Amino acid sequence: MQKTPIPVSIILGTRPEAIKLAPVIQAFKACPVFDTQVILTGQHREMVDQVMALFALTPDHDLAIMQPNQSLSDITHLTLRGLEALFQTLQSRLVLVQGDTTTAFAAALAAFYQKIPVGHVEAGLRTDDLYNPFPEEANRRLVSQITQLHFAPTALAVEHLERSGVLGKIYQTGNTVIDALLKTAAQQPACDVPNLEWGKYRVLLSTVHRRENWGEPLQAIAHSFLKILEAFPDTALLLPLHRNPTVREPLQAMLGKHPRVFLTEPLDYAALIGAMQRCYLLLTDSGGLQEEAPSLGKPVLVLRETTERPEATMAGTAKLVGTDPDRVLAAAGELLSNTEAYQAMAMAVNPFGKGDSAEQILAIVKDYFKV
Repeated sequence: MQKTPIPVSIILGTRPEAIKLAPVIQAFKACPVFDTQVILTGQHREMVDQVMALFALTPDHDLAIMQPNQSLSDITHLTLRGLEALFQTLQSRLVLVQGDTTTAFAAALAAFYQKIPVGHVEAGLRTDDLYNPFPEEANRRLVSQITQLHFAPTALAVEHLERSGVLGKIYQTGNTVIDALLKTAAQQPACDVPNLEWGKYRVLLSTVHRRENWGEPLQAIAHSFLKILEAFPDTALLLPLHRNPTVREPLQAMLGKHPRVFLTEPLDYAALIGAMQRCYLLLTDSGGLQEEAPSLGKPVLVLRETTERPEATMAGTAKLVGTDPDRVLAAAGELLSNTEAYQAMAMAVNPFGKGDSAEQILAIVKDYFKV
């Protein structure tokens, strides 16, 4: 006789969470053992909707917390209050969160207050600098303290968790972003940017948005792009702009008039994968791109002073270059002028998994509930 499905809630609020949880949601939704409820907090809006549509997913609940100029305190408070009532209604027996966003932290805390076990996807990332990145380093450490099932992407992430003495069980599963990437890349998605001729230039793809890069570091990054374009006339820069005015306005002011700079609105996930497939190399402060690009054979220069993904630098798929223009130019220049250096990074093995992480997580959760 079929038992009543076990209620599981999966919480997300930002585009990176949506991308990395989409394969998990698909796996759980396809499993009749679980009654899987997908809850959006609304920390981000349009960018999450794009990802959900791409993976043919529909949220079951939406807290709709997004508001103009929202602070971290706003996100935390509204998520806690919204989930408190919802968890009581759903009678969830497990809450899954992903990564290090404020949504993930607040959702894990809301589950803890209801004594609901937490499963943390992409657990164990660390920089050991509490304010860099901010607030992500604190968020992921706090989530780790109230998690029962830690789904760590790599052996190093497992080591971090073991060393910090967290409670709960730790599993190495690979990173679910590779599941999402491989499914999307197999469709050979297009990336049509007005006036950008992909065959005419070696295209540098960049994304920048981190809080620690706001202000002077962001201006330094823009200056480094101009120096690269000047030194290598066969290059062009594709830079999808973050929606936050603090990020986009300085970049528009410094780069908007350059004939080989293509500033766009944020690309949907499929178009971003299409851009990665076609570009020459990436310059980014994004965490996810450090994980994804190596699977497509693209070197990554990380525009940050620290990274919680040292596996990429140790494997040789990424290089930490910071924001100093001369340092960024030197690193990019080597890859643009030295074929051997480029191939060494492009051919390095991706340390973040092979695309079966969601199925591993599903199997672990089934075992947790003895079903």
